[in-house]
Amino acid sequence: MIAEGAIEIIRAEKSKLQDINLENIPFGKYFTDYMLEADYKNGEWQTPVIRPYQPLMMAPSVAALHYGQAIFEGIKAYKDPAGNGYIFRPFDNFKRFNLSAVRMAMPEVPEEIFMDGMHKLLQMDINWIPNQADHSLYIRPFMFSSEEMIGVKPSEQYKFMIILSPTGPYYNTPMRIYVEEQYVRAVQGGVGEAKTAGNYAASMLATAEAKKKGYDQVLWMDALEHRYVQECGTMNVFFVIGNTAITPGLDKGTILAGVTRDSVITILQEMGLTVEERDLSIEEVMDAYKSGELKEVFGSGTAATISMIKELKYKDFVMEWDVEKYTVCQQVKTLLNNIRYGKSPDTHGWMYKI
Repeated sequence: MIAEGAIEIIRAEKSKLQDINLENIPFGKYFTDYMLEADYKNGEWQTPVIRPYQPLMMAPSVAALHYGQAIFEGIKAYKDPAGNGYIFRPFDNFKRFNLSAVRMAMPEVPEEIFMDGMHKLLQMDINWIPNQADHSLYIRPFMFSSEEMIGVKPSEQYKFMIILSPTGPYYNTPMRIYVEEQYVRAVQGGVGEAKTAGNYAASMLATAEAKKKGYDQVLWMDALEHRYVQECGTMNVFFVIGNTAITPGLDKGTILAGVTRDSVITILQEMGLTVEERDLSIEEVMDAYKSGELKEVFGSGTAATISMIKELKYKDFVMEWDVEKYTVCQQVKTLLNNIRYGKSPDTHGWMYKI
């Protein structure tokens, strides 16, 4: 843990919580009383500060605004029936955050700043964790290059922050997904496995075009052949074919190693399903659909949690499912939520008490 006095605390005059109803609160619209901030300069991390949530003062020459050197994570905190707060698998996000930092030529954040800082911040804002079903407190750690300079090179100064946002469900209804053929998300050797801001900026045009066609998100294909499925814009994806759940593998470095994805794989295996992490072509998906073997398609992610997919469109071929008949997806979601909300024993050590 951080030594006493190692985090500077600046307290708010009053809480904003009294003016907000946390029931059915939209994702990412409201923020808690406090935020954590730590600066990296002169080759070392400075003393972190927890202060009231407020705007940042930045020069227009800040490097991140020009060259996109920025990374982030998504984590969630939940309350159990007794009102205790828990964070879901934060150490896994901490490790992934620093893998992203290395890929983007940024300094790694020490555990005592990331983990202990998050712990202290959550202790101060613990009343912001909603009690309602399918609600949580979204935790957003992020880091960006903060040096005031114009020039294409890694920055020498960085700002690490954590902000918190209470939220209800990200997706309220089963999803319609458009299989993207023109644009690509990532290529081998690129930054697809890093959770860097630019990946999401590059996805917005394709997503906007899909939404104009009536779809919620896109399913990305590989960059070379546009043949093998990758991931959706906000989540990893699973296909239940027979008694096997198939999800694209991580070996090519083109998709995000989702923490929820890893949790789902564990739960699926405990349910008795075979799980395959491998290349999956859109032709194989369509053939399985035509034969009736493709039973369910669903996504997994921190924000999305477990989201049922009711339609996939590839070219002129539309695949549709009656999600009311989904059993695997529903069971995975129930089992995962029971662990998150403290209704079932945490046999995997996934929950970190606040």
